[in-house]
Amino acid sequence: MADLTQLTIAEAREGLTHKTFSATDLTEAYLAAMEKGRKLNAYVLETPEKALEMAAASDARIAKGEAGPLEGIPIGVKDLFCTKGVRTTACSNILGNFVPPYESTVTSNLWRDGAVMLGKLNNDEFAMGSSNETSCFPGPINPWRRQGSNVGAGSGAVEGTYLVPGGSSGGSSAAVAAMLCAGATATDTGGSIRQPAALTGTVGIKPTYGRVSRWGIVAFASSLDQAGPIARDVTDAAMLLRSFAGADAKDTTCVDRDVPDYVAAVGKSIKDMTIGIPREYRIDGMPAEIQKLWDEGAEILKEAGANIVEISLPHTKYALPAYYIVAPAEASSNLARYDGVRYGLREPGKDIVELYEKTRAKGFGKEVRRRIMIGTYVLSAGYYDAYYVRAQKLRTLIKQDFEQAYASGVDAILTPATPSAAFGIGEKGSADPVEMYLQDIFTVTVNMAGLPGIAVPAGLDNQGLPLGLQLIGRAFDEETLFSVASVIEKAKGRFPVSDRWWG
Repeated sequence: MADLTQLTIAEAREGLTHKTFSATDLTEAYLAAMEKGRKLNAYVLETPEKALEMAAASDARIAKGEAGPLEGIPIGVKDLFCTKGVRTTACSNILGNFVPPYESTVTSNLWRDGAVMLGKLNNDEFAMGSSNETSCFPGPINPWRRQGSNVGAGSGAVEGTYLVPGGSSGGSSAAVAAMLCAGATATDTGGSIRQPAALTGTVGIKPTYGRVSRWGIVAFASSLDQAGPIARDVTDAAMLLRSFAGADAKDTTCVDRDVPDYVAAVGKSIKDMTIGIPREYRIDGMPAEIQKLWDEGAEILKEAGANIVEISLPHTKYALPAYYIVAPAEASSNLARYDGVRYGLREPGKDIVELYEKTRAKGFGKEVRRRIMIGTYVLSAGYYDAYYVRAQKLRTLIKQDFEQAYASGVDAILTPATPSAAFGIGEKGSADPVEMYLQDIFTVTVNMAGLPGIAVPAGLDNQGLPLGLQLIGRAFDEETLFSVASVIEKAKGRFPVSDRWWG
């Protein structure tokens, strides 16, 4: 039998429907791949027994003609999503061996539709990071490698040539790119779906804020967080988002709107659509290959019948500093609940104050502590108006920039997804954290405005590493993004990893 892990979700569903193979066969293929791929550290917990049990149940439903839309599809779950009876840590020591007694809405929807859980995927601690180097577990490795690198060549491998898979959803992007799952759940607060997708040659969509329930997802910044999928191609991303999305009474920010057939939008003509190119995204020092990729993307869309127009989003330059005020402020509030009293890590102290101090000092990693301190500072007396209130006002202006662009007739906006290809583990941020924060320069505006954004592979850099383009859409118009992204995908093709050096 051919390697079943090579199949997309759509292809796997067709094979399962025609009984070419079983859900158990498919799951076993992924479990074997996961065993060979453990060097990548994509998973922090594997659940093989649960996966085979769920696959057997899928086979029974398929035999009865009761298959769901994702029946038998093996999925990896970012360790930010609570999974009933399965350890969920947000990749932080402070949660210890926390086992939730409940299931997140997103994963509940996936299991309802027949998906199979393979395990929990690595991420930056509490989703705070752009490289997945802040996890309390060994960080995941990008399955791509630079041309000429002898990574994987045994004892002669060059030190420092392992690459990050992006963050915070690095385990999700690495697992999908390495074919260690058919698709993965992910979250995006400032780019944590789109950036890792771009660095691994996969597709990642952050839906409109409110399109997908946040219930049961460990919170980072509640007004910015949004769940979405990372997948191998645009069709698979559309299939997964259809399952993720929908109203949820348990999340008051989740909007009660009909969920479109996203798959039907894939491949639709974009003739006479207007695609905006924001001049403010032409940042100083942008690598020539990123600019070239952007220009090529615009030309592809033009050849498909779209009108390409330059637009202005004048408050873009304020997005990153405003984001790094709003997000840490919300994080400092959300993470106050981790005190060592009710669950998770507890470090004894002579009194309750010392218990709090010792538990939080030991339980949180360096980057999380940094963001809590920043957030507490900007919310403190005397600084709240000067920082937090001003950042929220800028957020409103950023949102209005997009609204004006769409009101002028723009259907979607095309930008780079990242300022560079994947970089080496340990290469950025150790001396200056702002260097790492700049990785989100093209993505944070989308979260600040609550809009949908998709990253799609669009080329390779001069070292053979994948680069992605980003498309930004109107609120609740993910369909247009799928249509436009599929045009780029058709022109550029899919980006499978060339070999499995880690196997």
